[in-house]
Amino acid sequence: MLANSAPPRPAARLLAVAAVLAVSLPLVACTADDTQLTIQSDGGEHRFTVEVVDTPESRARGLMYVQELADDAGMLFDFKEERPVSFWMRNTYIPLDMLFIEADGTVLNIHVNARPHDTTGIPSAGPVQFVLEIPGGRSEELGIEAGDQVTHPRITAAQ
Repeated sequence: MLANSAPPRPAARLLAVAAVLAVSLPLVACTADDTQLTIQSDGGEHRFTVEVVDTPESRARGLMYVQELADDAGMLFDFKEERPVSFWMRNTYIPLDMLFIEADGTVLNIHVNARPHDTTGIPSAGPVQFVLEIPGGRSEELGIEAGDQVTHPRITAAQ
């Protein structure tokens, strides 16, 4: 406090506290761990550690140039609204499974073992908000199918 300034009034203190809370509360609400994703299938719960990409630039790059991906790792694409989407494997070095997911977390369709470097479009079967890419063949190994439910903080927020 400056020596020449008057001491703060109680109302000013209350406003300062309210301002701090107003700024802090949204941050608290957004601290959910968005690296953890779970798929509930007939075979049980399957957990993946994911990187979320949600900008045009990050979605365009995706898993291009990645040389390996752990069995329990993946990338979750968030398009922020439901719409038909299509992917390709240009500059992608590893086979991938693509799970096309509706806003409510329901797996709409799965493309298994997308071929590296293939520029053929891989479309969703309808409007989706999310696409999960995991190592090629992993969805079949785990028994993940269309209709299974995906849980993630972004998906919960989209509902």
